[in-house]
Amino acid sequence: MINLRVVTIKDIIKNLVKFIAIIIFVIFITRFFGFMSKVNITEYIKNKINSLEGKTFIECINDNVSIYNGSGISNNDKLLKNKKSSTLKNEDIFTRIKNVIFLNFDVTTVSRVLNNEFSVFGYIDNNSTNNVDTKKNKDKTNEEEVRIAKKGNSSTEVIKKNNKDEVYNKVYDGVKIKNESKYKLTRDDLKPNIDFKNKKDIVIYHTHTCESYTKTEKYKYKATGNYRTTDLNYSVARVGTELTKYLEKYKFSVIHSKTYHDYPQYNGSYARSLDTVSRIMKKSNASLVIDLHRDALGSNSHYGPSVKINGEEAAQLMFVIGTNGGGRSHSNWKKNLKLAIKVQKKANEMYPGLFKPIIVRNSRYNQHVSDGACIIEVGATGNTLEQCLTSMKYLSAVIDEVMNK
Repeated sequence: MINLRVVTIKDIIKNLVKFIAIIIFVIFITRFFGFMSKVNITEYIKNKINSLEGKTFIECINDNVSIYNGSGISNNDKLLKNKKSSTLKNEDIFTRIKNVIFLNFDVTTVSRVLNNEFSVFGYIDNNSTNNVDTKKNKDKTNEEEVRIAKKGNSSTEVIKKNNKDEVYNKVYDGVKIKNESKYKLTRDDLKPNIDFKNKKDIVIYHTHTCESYTKTEKYKYKATGNYRTTDLNYSVARVGTELTKYLEKYKFSVIHSKTYHDYPQYNGSYARSLDTVSRIMKKSNASLVIDLHRDALGSNSHYGPSVKINGEEAAQLMFVIGTNGGGRSHSNWKKNLKLAIKVQKKANEMYPGLFKPIIVRNSRYNQHVSDGACIIEVGATGNTLEQCLTSMKYLSAVIDEVMNK
C-alpha cells in the first residue's frame, strides 16, 4: 500500500519562507558573534553607552548602525567616548542595549522601521530625515551678528600667514578660476546668466563628515584619525550646523544631513553620500545643494587660508565644481559652474578675499543631483573651528543676497 500526500503551492511557499528565515537568522548570529569576538565586549558596551548621552532615540540608532559595515571597527578609528553628562532623551537602558544588537542592519532600513513603529508613541517624527537638522533647530544665532554681516562697506584683508599664493588660469569679471578639467572654458560657459529655480530650500551634507581642524582651547576633541573626528560637535558637520542656523535667520528652509560617509571606511565615501543626497532630493526640489568640506590634508598641515573681515578672522572658502570630463553622466555641470560664479561674484563685492579661486575638475562629485550642486571647502587643517564658524556668518549673507535680491 502506498501513502500519497498532495503538496500544494501554499505548502511549498510556507516551507521556503521558513527555510529562508532560518538562513537569515544563522547569518545574523554568525556575523554578530564574529564581530563581538574581535572586541572587548565589556569595554565596547561601556563605550557605546557613554557615546549615547544627550542623543535622541533615532540619533542613537543612526550613529550606532553607521559605524559598522560588517568588517569590524577600524584599528585607526576607535570608538569615541562622550564624557558629557546630560539627560538622555526618549530612551532608556533597554534602548541603549538595542543599539548594540542592531549593528548589522542597514541604517536606512532600521530608521524606516523605527519611524513606522514608534511614531505612534511620540518618540519619532515621521517627517524627520535620517540624522538631519531642519528649520526646527532651536539654537539661537545672535541677530546682531546677522545685521553686521549684512552691512555694507566691510573691511577685508587676506591673511598671508599660513596661506598660499593664488593659482588660477582663467578670470571672469574678477572671479578667478583654476581649470583642471579637460574642457576649454569659454566666456559663454562662465557667464552667470542663470538663476536659482528654487530660492527657498537648501540642502547641506558632508561626503567627508569627519574632517576636522586645528585644536584650540575652546574646541578640543578626541581625534579618530589625522585631522579627523567622529564627534560631530568638532568636525566639518559642526560648520554645517552653523551655516544652517544663519541661513534659517534669512528665512531659508534647510535640510542638513550629518550622516557619516567616511567612517569607518574612507574609500567609497562619495558612493555613500550619493545615496544620502539622492534620498533627500526625492523629498526636496532644492536648487542649491552644498557638499561642505574642509580642504584635503596636504604636505603642510599648517596651511590655513584666512581672511580678516570687520576685524575678525574667518577661514577662506573655495568652490570645487565637477564636470563629465571623467566619463560619468553630468549634463548640467555648466549650470553648476555658472551658479558658483554668480555666488562668488557677489562675495567679491561684499567681502573681497572670502573665496579662493574656483577649481573645475573632471570628476563629477555627485553634482549631477541638481543645477546648483557644488562643493564648498571651508578652510584647511591649519584653520581653527572658530575661524570656520565665522565664515558661515558671511557665506550665509552672500547666499541671501544672491537668492533673495
